[in-house]
Amino acid sequence: MAQKSPKKVENKPGILNVYRLTKAYNIYPIFQNLSFQVNQGEKIALVGVNGAGKSTLLKLIAGLEQPDSGEIVLARNCKVAYLPQEASFESSKTLYTEMLEVFAELRLMQAEIEQLELQMAEPGFSEAEWDNLLERYGELTRQFERAGGYEYETRIRQVLNGLNFSKEMWEQPINQFSGGQKTRAALARTLISSPDLLLLDEPTNHLDLATLEWLESFLANWPGTLLIISHDRSFLDKVVARVLDLSFGRLEDYPGNYSKYLRLRKERRERAAKEYEAQQVHIAKTEEFIRRFRAGQRAKEAQGRQKLLNRLERVERPRDNARLRISFQSDLQSGRLVMAAQNLAVGWQERKGPQVLFRAPDLDVERGERVAIIGPNGCGKSSFLKTIMGELAPLEGTVQFGVNVQVGYYAQSHEGLNWHRTVLEEIRQTSPMSEEDARTYLGRFLFSGDDVFKRVGDLSGGERSRVALAKLILAKANFLVLDEPTNHLDINARESLEELLSEYNGTILFVSHDRYFIDALATQVWELDRSGLTTHRGNFSAYQEWLERATQPGQTAKPASQIKLASA
Repeated sequence: MAQKSPKKVENKPGILNVYRLTKAYNIYPIFQNLSFQVNQGEKIALVGVNGAGKSTLLKLIAGLEQPDSGEIVLARNCKVAYLPQEASFESSKTLYTEMLEVFAELRLMQAEIEQLELQMAEPGFSEAEWDNLLERYGELTRQFERAGGYEYETRIRQVLNGLNFSKEMWEQPINQFSGGQKTRAALARTLISSPDLLLLDEPTNHLDLATLEWLESFLANWPGTLLIISHDRSFLDKVVARVLDLSFGRLEDYPGNYSKYLRLRKERRERAAKEYEAQQVHIAKTEEFIRRFRAGQRAKEAQGRQKLLNRLERVERPRDNARLRISFQSDLQSGRLVMAAQNLAVGWQERKGPQVLFRAPDLDVERGERVAIIGPNGCGKSSFLKTIMGELAPLEGTVQFGVNVQVGYYAQSHEGLNWHRTVLEEIRQTSPMSEEDARTYLGRFLFSGDDVFKRVGDLSGGERSRVALAKLILAKANFLVLDEPTNHLDINARESLEELLSEYNGTILFVSHDRYFIDALATQVWELDRSGLTTHRGNFSAYQEWLERATQPGQTAKPASQIKLASA
């Protein structure tokens, strides 16, 4: 059955209108009776826990799926672009050629203009022929200019540079790219297309901090309309001015960015709780009156109150999304010095010799420190952690742990999980316990009922992250080495993890691109880039303040130390 695109009509308010939209899979409802309007130029976040139906809603708007009931109406001539969460595409064409394909019509127009210019340079035209050529040339050049024909190559360069594609990669076939690079290429093509309505599902995945900040600036200044799903709270604070909260199959609308949404949501829920409690008190008193006086002189009054009670519109008990119910403390205290690295060279061996990513002499981590490692993709952050864990041998130098240090490692790709075991088997293999105790423990990580019998390999990224966290906590380590622990976690889970690690009594070394997460936890920031590894005291905000001072003319702000990378 062919997919039907959303209707496009004139003389309707808003660029997008959604009316009483309902969607279910099999017998399981996703949401029902959703209605909202999006106006031209608005930038809106769609938030909610994993599984709430956010991605489904974007697919419906994009016309990739059909609702069970309701209607989606787009403004006439509205050009929509949609980028799915795991966007990728295969192509034997080069990156730059793929970007040029977006402007195929413009380029045909450009070719005709150039052909007309060649013709007009030749002699021998009659006056009528010359007038026809001039008329066609003028019409085409006006159309070309209105359509952005003189800026499209600049736009391609701006986006490819912003998304951290080197000039060498522009001429590389896309089918030679890594998965993350293909995702960025899909994002580049989507942004370059300049639609009227842009639908983005987790576009910040696979982006390092510099690229993330460029995308923030690009979208914040872009004049089109944006509906975006993201779990990056700092990103949402800087880009959006309205939040739609999809929870329990319903949609709540909030003005402002993400931080304002949090405040308003808290106020609404507090009011709703008071209204619910007040109504419950009223109902209880009325029911007691009816019970006492249903017979006797006040029976008529009791019957009247019963009728009023029957017609009373009941206030629904406020609900909140389930949160990870976890706490974590280590019983073993380490020595003051937790980890030390001397004259360390990180990289790998190749046939032609050692490939050094960077050198990092004299790094110390003391008990209680929370060290965040930041830097662009490919600079060696994960390799650094693998070297610390002994999974990758150092090319030079040593890594040593202090007295009584017990290490727990969280791998970015969950390599420590056995994908053939069930969730229950994976936990019981980590720490012997009864099935009942294991199910109770997993319930704190939001695995209930038959969820515990799912194979780890069949889980979503967020579910696997929760299994990895459950295993990490069972290890009772006093030194945590974490590689992108917030990847695949929704905002609720990220906040729970922040609370857990904020109260943790051990030491943490972690890689993250989540600035909100880094700001909440870090006592140090280690910045790794092509020029060296630089250490900074304080959280991410303190690092940004240092960066601003350092980039101002005449300033010579210096970090605590700087460690030079290996020369290329």
